[in-house]
Amino acid sequence: MTETVQTDVPAVIAAARKGLVYLPLGGAGEIGMNFYLYGCDGKWIAVECGVTFGDEQTPGIDVMMADIGFVREIGDHLLAVVLTHAHEDHQGALAHLWPRLECPVYATEFTAALVRARLTEAGLVGEVPLNEIDLGGEVELGPFRVRYVTVTHSIPEPNALAITTKYGTIIHTGDWKLDPEPLLGEATDEATFRALGDKGVLAMVCDSTNVFNEGVSGSEALARDGLARTIARFKGRVAVACFASNIARIDSIARVAEANGRHVALVGRSLWRLTEIARDCGYLRGLPEFLTEYDCAHLPRARALYICTGSQGERGSALARISTNDHANVVLEQGDAVLFSSRNIPGNERTIYAMQDRLARMGCTIVTGKDAPIHVSGHPARGELERLYSWVRPAHSVPMHGEGRHLIEHAALARSIGVPVAHVVTNGHALRLAPGEPEIVGTVPVGRLGLDGNRLVRVTDELLAPRRRSAFSGNAFVTVIVDRKGRLAADPRISLSGVSGDPREERAAVAEAIAEIERLMSRPHGRRHSEPVPEEDIRRVVRRSIRRATGKKPVTEVHVVVQ
Repeated sequence: MTETVQTDVPAVIAAARKGLVYLPLGGAGEIGMNFYLYGCDGKWIAVECGVTFGDEQTPGIDVMMADIGFVREIGDHLLAVVLTHAHEDHQGALAHLWPRLECPVYATEFTAALVRARLTEAGLVGEVPLNEIDLGGEVELGPFRVRYVTVTHSIPEPNALAITTKYGTIIHTGDWKLDPEPLLGEATDEATFRALGDKGVLAMVCDSTNVFNEGVSGSEALARDGLARTIARFKGRVAVACFASNIARIDSIARVAEANGRHVALVGRSLWRLTEIARDCGYLRGLPEFLTEYDCAHLPRARALYICTGSQGERGSALARISTNDHANVVLEQGDAVLFSSRNIPGNERTIYAMQDRLARMGCTIVTGKDAPIHVSGHPARGELERLYSWVRPAHSVPMHGEGRHLIEHAALARSIGVPVAHVVTNGHALRLAPGEPEIVGTVPVGRLGLDGNRLVRVTDELLAPRRRSAFSGNAFVTVIVDRKGRLAADPRISLSGVSGDPREERAAVAEAIAEIERLMSRPHGRRHSEPVPEEDIRRVVRRSIRRATGKKPVTEVHVVVQ
């Protein structure tokens, strides 16, 4: 493991001014929210600009992205943002963060089309210089020459980047796998990787997501065959949950449905948006137009197939609403089947299993990738990692796109197959790759920005702790009206929210709290009339009273009104 050295931002800037530096701000030590900086001879490029999603620990914040405050230190020396592919965790933050970046963006056609749609929604499409790069193309960016290298993944046009500088070449893999039968797009460009390895690669910055999985991740052709066999078993309606961005999987489902005499409806706005973009870019050729959910509802059950968003149980998603009988046009019942052609993203298990339980109670048969071969991962297992390292033969391995345990395991794997040195580098740590032996030269501040309503805010415990407490223990709102001498001028008012489900218990708690406020305000406690009313004392006696009555300590707000 690379030893970390605590220094400051100027040290990182200085190292990049006289050498080559790798600096992740997101995506190293976590899965998602990818944002990686490379600095060379005073100039910088960013690779990826992605989001991650909130959970019960981030109430009110559903979308988060890297805090890129360090970019202010770079100023106009940031030359570009280079995107490897179109997944949200790699490009979904661009529309939010570009006003803080203000530099050109480079991507291949499909990724650029999806980014353009996001920029249009944000009112930025005419401001952002969005440049389309051909598959296998190159772009010169100051001291960097960036070449796109075709790989396979679970979305159209995934790319690795060969970033060449005078100090050597870095391969930034993006998300990838080795699929001999990708069905959509080209197979991984083995020849180019081998040629780069023959010339010499300084470092490979590599995806770590599936480093604990033995063997290989499996081909999309296997998933299509598994879907064909599984769908053929059912006589009722079939719903298939998958990620909207997995265009190859949507293509597979649609072709299997057609072979089984079924018509396909898309259920979920993101599916319609992604498939329209895919058709515009030349994908999904030869498939009939998809039906609306309304049209499909009028078909015989044996001829209906729904492709749905919501495989992760997301609140408000199509499948989540179907599972609660809250969807306007889609109803599932006894004899129908729901196939989960997707993986469970870590942290989502509870919501996924709860949704599957609701669907099972409706009488639906649930089929997951554990029950039948209907899903394959888009990330490399250990066997694929070993093959890529054998082609590239880098002098240094730098694992990315993984939690800490993934990075550590990846580094150990790289060393075990002959990579001379492997570095575990997490967000905020700057690794100088050249000149000299690579080492951590300093750290920069990192964190998360969250979309809170329509504002970007720093995601901190100070922001979230009160919201978590409110979600757990509820809220108490207290209004106390006093005269200019600090005496009660009216009965105190208390309203509770989310404290107890028992109205009688809440009424008793409020009555006790009001009595405590009246006793408190009747005693001077050494307070002069000119001194402020003791709001903290009021808050304390209210919380104590409510706790005695309900066992809860709600977040309590006190408003004192002076008449």
